[in-house]
Amino acid sequence: MNKKINKVAVLGSGIMGSRIACHFANIGVEVLLLDIAAKELLPEEQAKGLTLDHPLVKNRVVNHALQNAIKTNPSPVYTKKAIAKISTGNFDDDMQKIGTADWIIEVVVENLEIKKKVFEQVEQFRKAGTLVSSNTSGIPIHLMAEGRTEDFKANFCGTHFFNPPRYLRLLEVIPTPDTRPEIVDFLLFYGDKFLGKTTVLCKDTPAFIANRVGVYAIMALLHLVEKLDLTVEEVDKFTGPALGRPKSATFRTSDVVGLDTMIKVSKGLYDNCPDDKAHDLFKLPAYVVKMEENKWLGDKTQQGFYKKTKTADGKTEILALDLKTMEYRPQEKVKSATLELTKPIENVRDRMKVFAAGKDKAAEVFRSSFFGLFEYVSDRIPEISDELFRIDDAMRAGFGWELGPFEVWDAVGITDSLEGMKTYGHEAAPWVHEMLAAGNTSFYKVEDGIKKYYDIPSKSYQALPGAGSFIILDNIRAAKTVWKNSGASIIDLGDGILNVEFHSKMNTIGGDTLQAINRAIDLAEKEYRGLVIGNDGANFSAGANVGMIFMMAVEQDWDELNMAVRSFQNTSMRIRYSSIPVVVAPHHLALGGGCEFSLHADHVQLNAETYMGLVEFGVGLIPGGGGSKEFALRASDEYKEDQIVQNVLKDRFLTVAMAKVSTSAEEAFELGYLQKDKYSVSMNGSRLIADAKAKAIELADAGYTKPVPRKDIRVLGKQGLGIVYAGANTMYSGHYISEHDKKISEKLGYVMCGGDLSAPTEVTEQYLLDLEREVFLSLCGERKTLERIQSIVTKGKPLRN
Repeated sequence: MNKKINKVAVLGSGIMGSRIACHFANIGVEVLLLDIAAKELLPEEQAKGLTLDHPLVKNRVVNHALQNAIKTNPSPVYTKKAIAKISTGNFDDDMQKIGTADWIIEVVVENLEIKKKVFEQVEQFRKAGTLVSSNTSGIPIHLMAEGRTEDFKANFCGTHFFNPPRYLRLLEVIPTPDTRPEIVDFLLFYGDKFLGKTTVLCKDTPAFIANRVGVYAIMALLHLVEKLDLTVEEVDKFTGPALGRPKSATFRTSDVVGLDTMIKVSKGLYDNCPDDKAHDLFKLPAYVVKMEENKWLGDKTQQGFYKKTKTADGKTEILALDLKTMEYRPQEKVKSATLELTKPIENVRDRMKVFAAGKDKAAEVFRSSFFGLFEYVSDRIPEISDELFRIDDAMRAGFGWELGPFEVWDAVGITDSLEGMKTYGHEAAPWVHEMLAAGNTSFYKVEDGIKKYYDIPSKSYQALPGAGSFIILDNIRAAKTVWKNSGASIIDLGDGILNVEFHSKMNTIGGDTLQAINRAIDLAEKEYRGLVIGNDGANFSAGANVGMIFMMAVEQDWDELNMAVRSFQNTSMRIRYSSIPVVVAPHHLALGGGCEFSLHADHVQLNAETYMGLVEFGVGLIPGGGGSKEFALRASDEYKEDQIVQNVLKDRFLTVAMAKVSTSAEEAFELGYLQKDKYSVSMNGSRLIADAKAKAIELADAGYTKPVPRKDIRVLGKQGLGIVYAGANTMYSGHYISEHDKKISEKLGYVMCGGDLSAPTEVTEQYLLDLEREVFLSLCGERKTLERIQSIVTKGKPLRN
C-alpha cells in the first residue's frame, strides 16, 4: 500500500495522548494535538484579565498536558527539538484542521459514548481515505465504528500503544470486520519500520492479547501470595531479572504503573469473560480490595506495595507492605537456593529448567504460576489469536519479558511439563497434545537460519512473518560462525559481510574482544567485502573490562597495561583505517570503549534507543581507546578563523569531563559522538543488524577506499590549557568537583590541547594517541583512581573521592 504519514492528529492529550504525540514527533512527523477547551477561568487567568475565549485559556488543557509530558523522566522525546513538530489546539476551534492529517488517533477518556461523539466530529472534517484509529485498551473496537460511513469503517482500526509509548515496544493492531486488509498490513508495517514497534495483530476480544495474558499472570501471582504465604519482597525477587523479567518485577511494576490500572483491567475481564476457565482468578484478593479502599495505588498516591519514608537521621528508606497485617515494615532480605543456582547462567532460557526442578519457594512459585500460564495461553488460541507467536511477541514487547509464555514452555520442555501441570491441576489444550502426538516437540525451531513457529491450522512449522527483514544472530550463530573465542564470535552474515558479536558479561571489552575484531578485519580484507560490529545482547557494550585494568594497575604491571591500552587504541584505528568498510551497530548502552569503536567507524547504524558516552571520568580515568584523541580531532575540524577556538575546545572537553551520556541516538549526535552523514538510525532494534549489513554493502558497492591517517590536527597547546586549568580550578574552588576530579580534568585537557606546546600546532593522530596512553597509565597509578575502579568492580557503584 503506497501511503505516507506526514501529519498525525492526536485527539486527547492525557498521559497517553501527549506521549503518543511526542513519539510521532520523535520520528519527524508533524503532529496536531487537540483536547477539550477549558470551561472556566483559573484565578491567575482572571487576575491577568483573560477571558474564556482567549487562546491561552481555551488551550490550557492541552498545553498543560504537553508540558507535563515533556517534563517527565524518562523523557518522551529524543531531543527537545522534537517538540517543535507538535502544534496544539482545542476541539471547539481546531477540529477542522484534522482535514490535513493522514492519520487521526483518538485517545480520549475510556467511555464509549464520548468516543462516539468525538468520531461524529471527526467525520465532519476528515478527508476520505484518512486512517482513523482508537487507542482504547478495553472497549470493543467494532462498537466505536457503529453509525459511521462506509469509508470511515473501511479505514478504521484499533491501535493500542503501551505506556510509555517511546519505551514500550508493543503496538496492538485490532481491525474490525469492516477494516480493509491493506490498512491492517500498512499499520503493522508502519508501526514496525517507522515507530520502532513490535506490531501484533489482535482480535477484537476483551483486553486484546497482552493485557489479557499479562493481567492473568499478575492475578495468578496475587492469589498465590495467600496460598504460599509469600511476602512482597519474595514475589519481586522470584519474578525479576533471574526470570528474564524487568528489575521492577511484579509489585514494584504495579506501583509504578498504578494499582488502579491493573484493578480496572482485571474487573473488566471478570465482567466480560464469564466463560473463561480462569474467570474467578480475575476477582481481586482481599488485600488488594483493602489497598483500593485505602487508595494505596502506588507511586501516584505515594504508597502501594512499597512506601518511601525518611528515617530519624534523614535517610530515605523504602518500606514494604506486610500483606497480612496491612502495615508497612522494613524490607527483609530474600534468600533462595534456586536463585543462587541461576546466577552463573547467562542465557535466560537455560535458567528455566533450573527453576522448574528447584526444591524451594522460588521454584514452587515458578511451577505454580507457569504451569497455570501454559494452560491459559494454550486455551486462548484461537480466541485471542490464531498464531501462538503473537502471544509471545505481545508479552515481550508489552510487559518486558525476555521470553514469552510459549518460549518458556519450550525452554522447560513441553513433554516434561505436562505431568507437572496435571499435578498442579492444569491441562494443556488439546492442540498441544495433537502436536506432540505428530512428533512435533517444540513450539519453535530454527531451520537454515530462519526461526519458525508451529502453525496450528496447518499442523506444520511456518516462518515467522517478516523474517527476511531481520537478521537474528541467535538463529544463524550455530551454522554461520567462522571463528570465536571466549569473548566474541565472528559470524558470516552473507553477501560478503562479516559480523563481530560480543558475548561477555555486559558485553565488556577485553583482550579476547580486541582479538576478535582484528581477526575479523583480517578475514574481511582477504575474503569479504565489509564488517559489522553488533550484537543482540541487552546492551551493545558497557565499555572496557575495568576489572582487568584494576588487576594490572594494583600489581603495577605497567608494561602489560601499556600493551593492553596500545592494543585497544590500535584496534580503534584499524576500525577506521582498514581497507574494508566497518559499520558499528550500537544499541542501548554504548559506553566507554563501545562508544570509542563507534567514534572510529566508517558508519554508525544505531538503534533510536542508544545511550552513548565516554564515561571514564567515573572511574578516575580519561578515554584511553582513542576517544580523547578523537574529540581533539573533531574539535580541530570545527575550528574556524573567525571564532574563538577555545570555546569549541571547551564544548568538546566538557562532554568528556562531565561524562555526558546521550538519552537517545539523536542526542548522541548533538553531543558530538556522531557525525553528520556518518550515522543512520534504526527505529526498530530488531532490524539493526540487517540495516547495518545493508549499509556495509552500500559502502562497498560505492567503491570504498581506505582513508588516510590524519596529520593535520590543530591543537592549541598552552593557549588552550589556560582555559582548561582556569575552569577546573574554578569548579574545584566552588566545591563542585573534588581535587582528584580537578587532576583528571587537567590531564584530559593536556591531551586535547596536544600537551604544553608554546603555540597552536598541527600534530598527527599517533602523537595524540601516545599522549592519551601516557596520561591513562599515569592515572592508573593514582590511589584515588584505584579506589574508584574498585568501587565499580566490587559494589557496582561510582565513588566520588
